[in-house]
Amino acid sequence: MADADDRPLLIVNADDYGLTAGVSRAICRGATDGIITSTSLLAVGPAIEQAVPWLDDVPQLGLGGHLAVVGEDPPVLSAREVPTLVDAMGNFAMSWRQFLPRCARRAVDPDDLRREFSAQLDRLEDLLGDRRLDHLDTHQNVHLWPMVRDIVLELGDARGVQAVRVTRSSARSIVGLTVSTLGARLASKARRRGWGVPDATVGLDEAGSMTAPVLDASLRTLAAAAADGARSAELAAHPGSPDDPDLDRYAWGYHWAEELEALCAPAARAGVEQAGYRLGPFADLAQAHP
Repeated sequence: MADADDRPLLIVNADDYGLTAGVSRAICRGATDGIITSTSLLAVGPAIEQAVPWLDDVPQLGLGGHLAVVGEDPPVLSAREVPTLVDAMGNFAMSWRQFLPRCARRAVDPDDLRREFSAQLDRLEDLLGDRRLDHLDTHQNVHLWPMVRDIVLELGDARGVQAVRVTRSSARSIVGLTVSTLGARLASKARRRGWGVPDATVGLDEAGSMTAPVLDASLRTLAAAAADGARSAELAAHPGSPDDPDLDRYAWGYHWAEELEALCAPAARAGVEQAGYRLGPFADLAQAHP
C-alpha cells in the first residue's frame, strides 16, 4: 500500500456554517465523528456569531468563506451601500436564477459586490480571531459567473486566501454543461494566479441529497477520477441536525439529518479508504500539488 502522503487528497466540505445553530452543531459533529474536514462559513447566517466559538472544539477543521449575494438572509451592508444587490425591501435575490440574468444585463454594480463581499470577509475575520480562512466559495455557486469570479479572486489575493471551490457537474442539461464550462474557466484562471484548485468535485448534482447511497456513489466517482490522475478532490455536503426548527425558513428540500448520518457512518470512512484518498482541508492542496 502506498504511503498515506502519496494518496490524493479528499476535502469533505460542509457548507453553510452559521446558517442555524443546528446546522453548525451538525458540522462540528461531522468533523469529530465523521469525515468532514472543512466548512464554509456564511457571514450573513443568523447563527454565525453564536456558532463561531464552537469551532474551538474542532481545531482540525479547515475554514472557508461562503460568500453570499443570494438567499433568504440580508446583506451585511445596508441597502444604501449596495443598492444594485438588493430589492426595495433590502433583500438579496432569492436565487441565482434571478441574480445572474441581472449580472448579464449589467444591472449589478461590481463595486457593490466588492463592498459586500469585503464586508462579509471582514465579519468572518473579526469573529475568527487567530484562525484564518483557507478557501473561498459562494452561496449557490455564483462565483462561476465571470464578474463574480474575478472579484472573488481579487479579494482572495488581497487577503492571502488562495484556494477556491471549482464547481463541476456531470449533468448533460444546459445548466450542467454551463456549470462545467464556467468551472473549467475558473480553474484555469485560478491556477494561473497560483491558487489551489481541487482536480475533481462532486456535490452540486447531489446537493441536499448526500445520503448514504449517494455518498457511496460519489466516492466511487471520485475513485475513478483518482484512477484518471486526479491528485485532489472536493466532496461538498450540507449536513444538519434532526428537527431543527430554524430550518423552516429555508425551503430547499434538503435531507440535512440524513446527510449528517451518512457522513458519520463507519461506511463513509471505509469508502474514502476504498476510493484511495486521504482526508484533509483546502490548506493541504499545496502538498497534494507540489
